[in-house]
Amino acid sequence: MEALKDLYKRREKILKMGGDERIAKQHEQGKLTARERIDLLLDPGSFVELNPFVEKRNTDFGLDKMDLPADGVITGYGTVDGRPVAVFAQDFTVMGGSLGEMHGFKIAYLLDFAMKVGIPVVGLNDSGGARIQEGVDALKGYGDIFYRNTLASGVIPQISVILGPCAGGAVYSPAIGDFIVMTKNQNCYMFITGPAVVKAVTGEDVTAFELGGWKAHAMKSGNCHLVAENDEDAMRLVRKLLSYLPLNNMEDPPTVKTNDSPSRLTPEIYEVIPEDPQKPYDMHAVINAVVDENEFFEIHKYFAPNAIVGFARIDGKTVGIVANNPAHLAGCLDVDSSDKIARFVRFCDCFNIPIITFVDVPGYLPGVEQEYGGIIRHGAKVLFAYSEATVPMVTIIVRKAYGGAYLAMGSKHLGADIVFAYPVAEIAVMGPEGAAEIVFRKEISSAADPKAMREAKIKEYREKFANPYRAAARGYIDDVIDPKLTRIKIISALRILESKREKLPPKKHGNIPL
Repeated sequence: MEALKDLYKRREKILKMGGDERIAKQHEQGKLTARERIDLLLDPGSFVELNPFVEKRNTDFGLDKMDLPADGVITGYGTVDGRPVAVFAQDFTVMGGSLGEMHGFKIAYLLDFAMKVGIPVVGLNDSGGARIQEGVDALKGYGDIFYRNTLASGVIPQISVILGPCAGGAVYSPAIGDFIVMTKNQNCYMFITGPAVVKAVTGEDVTAFELGGWKAHAMKSGNCHLVAENDEDAMRLVRKLLSYLPLNNMEDPPTVKTNDSPSRLTPEIYEVIPEDPQKPYDMHAVINAVVDENEFFEIHKYFAPNAIVGFARIDGKTVGIVANNPAHLAGCLDVDSSDKIARFVRFCDCFNIPIITFVDVPGYLPGVEQEYGGIIRHGAKVLFAYSEATVPMVTIIVRKAYGGAYLAMGSKHLGADIVFAYPVAEIAVMGPEGAAEIVFRKEISSAADPKAMREAKIKEYREKFANPYRAAARGYIDDVIDPKLTRIKIISALRILESKREKLPPKKHGNIPL
């Protein structure tokens, strides 16, 4: 009985982690504790804790006098909607959630465990960074985690949630993973170097939140994929995201029952696309019209809005949606949108998620800033990602598809299985206006009425190329379809493509232009 008493005494201590005073301070900052977050993330009563009695081994610089329950991180597994998931939650109430040798060991062990059983990992990050008192042992802890993040990439989904500080080397584990969720809490941020260092080097005076809060990463850097109002909302978003994903790369994504008929027509698309090809519109309306229950789970919503990526269900099955959005920058591809699309396409390909691409792109964004920023290299990532993908790929050319951007956006030439086009689709090297200026330059300049000649030549070029039939005649498009049949056609294509089997040439890996 004494042994049992000792067991429960130890467990009670671990459950309280940093103690009531520090828990109260955590709540004052608008943050939940590590255990409260786990309880919200997982199905009630499903959490099984691993390695709760692991303790620090270093005793230098006063560590011998410090009590660090569970070494400041809770690890284990449970279920989300009945499906298994591994989770670790750093506890800021225990020495600021700092990562020492054994803290790192617990996370690395969990990643190994998740790989072995083939389940996703969710990391709840709330840490002041490396435990300085442990020196190189703390750095080893990070290295062990990064190595396993890399081995797990493309094998199991890895989701990181930033719920407090995440600074220095700590940011690289989330960066290697698949998705990063951040809250709007002012105490939630991630950066390599803090405000003090930034000011010392550059003279800029910024707060931690301004430097690395959700706005910095969701809108500017592109590191943040999903933004939550608070801790509770973050756990809801993670549960939602997991509902679209398979447990690992050997499984197909889950199928759900839907009341949305596979034969439902989509005539609302008529009202979305303007007759004037120069007018913008929001591609979200087209996507929502096609997917089950008009429900689209957007990823990277605030970053590079000229491109749209996210998950939906069609015929009850998960699909990845990629689209240009003419409501922003006319839907052009630029440095940021290229990165956004390429990374999402590669994720879908890793985890057996079919890719549906909606195309309305006038080309790559021109300009000195884009050229200096590496648009050639970044744009090539999109070409690489689509060419490498072996999952079912269905493309719908909604309106414009010009030049290299036409090729990049899931064209038949890069491996798309089935390509549809609307009757208003324009597929050419460039728009009729620019093309006429080049092709018919002499005729226009020597004409008695250059303006009238220019208009006539624009019309001639448009009739020949600004329609889908020239491409259809070459077999580059499988069918020109009525927009109201979009959903029906996509479902038919996905059903026949369920048995698709395609292998790439044997190689260690490709060399994507990073």
